[in-house]
Amino acid sequence: MNKDSKIFIAGAAGMVGSAIVRNLLKKQFRNIVGTWHSKSPDPQIYQPYNRLGELPEALKLNQVDLTIQNQVRSFLEKEKPDYVFFAAAKVGGIQANNEFPADFIHKNLTIQGNIIHSAYQFGVERLLFLGSSCIYPKEACQPIKEEYLLTGLLEPTNEPYAIAKIAGIKMCEAFNRQFRTQFIAIMPTNLYGPNDNFDLTTSHVLPAMLRKFHDAKQTGTKEVVIWGTGKPRREFLHVDDLADFSVFAMALQDEVVKKQFLSYPYPCFVNVGTGKDLTIEELAHLVKNIVGFSGSVVFDQSKPDGTPRKLLDISRLSALGWKPSIELEKGIEDTYKWYRATK
Repeated sequence: MNKDSKIFIAGAAGMVGSAIVRNLLKKQFRNIVGTWHSKSPDPQIYQPYNRLGELPEALKLNQVDLTIQNQVRSFLEKEKPDYVFFAAAKVGGIQANNEFPADFIHKNLTIQGNIIHSAYQFGVERLLFLGSSCIYPKEACQPIKEEYLLTGLLEPTNEPYAIAKIAGIKMCEAFNRQFRTQFIAIMPTNLYGPNDNFDLTTSHVLPAMLRKFHDAKQTGTKEVVIWGTGKPRREFLHVDDLADFSVFAMALQDEVVKKQFLSYPYPCFVNVGTGKDLTIEELAHLVKNIVGFSGSVVFDQSKPDGTPRKLLDISRLSALGWKPSIELEKGIEDTYKWYRATK
């Protein structure tokens, strides 16, 4: 991958996609195309690599509905990208997954089928598929190795989404086996950072906490209620770290990719995390302190906990020569500053 390679970011307006764009701009890539769906992206999500109120010169954005096959096919046929970062997906927390399971499985399966097949048809050199750590069994041994995929039952609250992501992995694997493509995948742990979703109905746990504690502080509320017992353990990765590894993985030499991602039945994906976790209760108090909320924290034990623990084994990640650089407390502080600045 060189600085003039045409690089396509599917989902360039989302948290992960915009972080990948920023990372590419930081590394002076000059030929980036991206798609957005329902909301035109605010140029500020690509700062500091653009002029205020303008898109970066190296980035061209297009509105494409990735669930419509003809739109995806026409876009890739026209642009003919060399590399594809597949960061587009319908995502959400426990509440959203509980309320909209059909949306999560249908939309993600459709998007994946359209992009992966069209990438093969139009000769994409390498594709990187973004998965999720929810693909693993609910009771998987900890820390979770890539080989644990499909060895047990999934967490019921997000099973439809997890099945869609597993299908995406297996689709990449199948195309690699049949057509000798280089479609690789990475499985990030729980993500957070700039441009996250802070909607209390559809967001993940960390941005939801930031929003709850911030709102409670602003309104003088005496307590903040958190779903579940507070006992589950979670691992968190800053989205800028994930973006850095994504670009790192896409630029790996062919020999490394073939050995680490394409040697079937060796998994075609690698876990991306920090190797550290904490309880939801510990996270709540960390966020409370960062926000400066002086009230109490209450755990609603009538609500679901989700998976008891999700700590990724990052042995394969470390063997590739990469490690995250943003500590959790500093990352949350920076995310909260971003949230306040954009409200």
